[in-house]
Amino acid sequence: FTFYGGLYRDVNFIEVNDAHFDLLLDGTQAVFVTPHNVGKTRVDLFPVNAEGATIAVELKDAEGNVVGETTTTDTKVSFVIENVHKWQARKDPYLYTATVKLEDCDTVSARFGCRGFVIDPDRGFILNGEEYPLRGVARHQDRWGIGNALLPEHHAEDVDLIMEVGATTIRLAHYQHNQYFYDLCDEKGLVLWAEIPYITTHLENGMENTRTQMTELIIQNYNHPSIVVW
Repeated sequence: FTFYGGLYRDVNFIEVNDAHFDLLLDGTQAVFVTPHNVGKTRVDLFPVNAEGATIAVELKDAEGNVVGETTTTDTKVSFVIENVHKWQARKDPYLYTATVKLEDCDTVSARFGCRGFVIDPDRGFILNGEEYPLRGVARHQDRWGIGNALLPEHHAEDVDLIMEVGATTIRLAHYQHNQYFYDLCDEKGLVLWAEIPYITTHLENGMENTRTQMTELIIQNYNHPSIVVW
């Protein structure tokens, strides 16, 4: 396969107030949601120039109902979602949304799914306490005449084709794929293995670059319930 030059993910021009959620934290929205399949959910926030500022945190279910809310000056907030609706992969890929507002300065949101999993050498992949067979494909972000700068409709078509063959999982080889593709997999319930371009042999003096890419992959995609292996 070919590594192309140029831009292959979205580019955004973002203007913010002096007080805002950190945009320089390895390219994230600076809002990290850590959910569990029993409903316990922690939200970690990274505001900038906002010491003592009030932050409103709101959790909503897929129907738009508020299932948790608070106003705080802390940067770590915990909730318990009552009667939690679990993210059950293709069976039921249910998503919640966390919205955080830094006074009148900045607002960001992140979708998340409540799930727990175990990878067992004897029983395989166990999702929310139930065995869930992983059968799937490896996917490259690549098209004839386009390279790897795919448009949203191309990502959607790939997901539709993968769903059509009955796959439950995708290995995303060998680099960080477009955010839109992760979003689609969250929505469709496809279980993901996400990678950086670290293949076969280690480049001399390449460890720092490898660690940086892995850190960015994890931090930028932390909120996606579809990803279970980094």
